[in-house]
Amino acid sequence: MIYGIGTDIIEVQRIKEALEKYGERFQKRVFTQTEIEYCETYNEKKYLHYAARFAAKESFSKAIGTGITQGFKLNEVGIRNEKGGKPVIELFGGLKEKWDNYKTEISLSHTEENAIAYIIIFDNK
Repeated sequence: MIYGIGTDIIEVQRIKEALEKYGERFQKRVFTQTEIEYCETYNEKKYLHYAARFAAKESFSKAIGTGITQGFKLNEVGIRNEKGGKPVIELFGGLKEKWDNYKTEISLSHTEENAIAYIIIFDNK
């Protein structure tokens, strides 16, 4: 049974500006180490991947019904890629405690200007 669905679209430029302005402080507050290492391998295209992951975090927050307020910590949700490239959700801290027993499916996409994420959370009960 579907518990929640979330989607988000973001302008890549917005994430690029935040990373350039706030640097590591923004990076570590928002992204997991796995995400940082993955995105940084793309050099000039890294902002596309950061933006897609940011959209995924927003999508997850919508799917669980909180939005990014109410104690939601952006760096407690991460995206890693399986060997074949499929993105999967990783949860940490309080989000892991509450949501780790749910199944999630995620789709990410981007153009040069925008990134989008779509998440479905399934109740395993």
